[in-house]
Amino acid sequence: MGGGGSSARRVTFEADENENITVVKGVRLSDSVIDRMKEPSSPSGRPQSQHRSASGAANDEELKKRIAEELALERARRDSEAQKRRLFGKILERERISSNEHLTRAILRERAATEEERQKAQRFAKQLEEKDRELKKHDAYYKEQLARLEERSAQFYKVTTEQYQKAADEVSARFK
Repeated sequence: MGGGGSSARRVTFEADENENITVVKGVRLSDSVIDRMKEPSSPSGRPQSQHRSASGAANDEELKKRIAEELALERARRDSEAQKRRLFGKILERERISSNEHLTRAILRERAATEEERQKAQRFAKQLEEKDRELKKHDAYYKEQLARLEERSAQFYKVTTEQYQKAADEVSARFK
């Protein structure tokens, strides 16, 4: 049926040349609407006269009234559908906004967590560098201490060896 345009349509009613049918111009009606309009007022096979009688005029008025009622019902149905579409549109828009806000919050949380992890990694890297410098200092200190001990040990060895050699020479000279 008509596509939900404006509700201010111009509808005209005319009788055809035989005056048996009322012609409605400017309105599209579905077959089911036309069938519903024809059902109670259909003259069960009686031929109508060429001249309009009072009952024919009354039938025309009744038909016009029924067409107007059907048009009003159709307009109300279209308005109801349009209202439902607007309502669903509003609901969908709210859902879209809600999901976008949820997504935005999730993205911000993820960015914050990522930034926190990055900062934590930087702190750990600095701590590791500090420990590495400390270990290098200790390593240098212990190498220096080791070198001193080796030097003292070498001196003791030398002195001890000299004293041993001297004592051995004395013992040898005494018993010779």
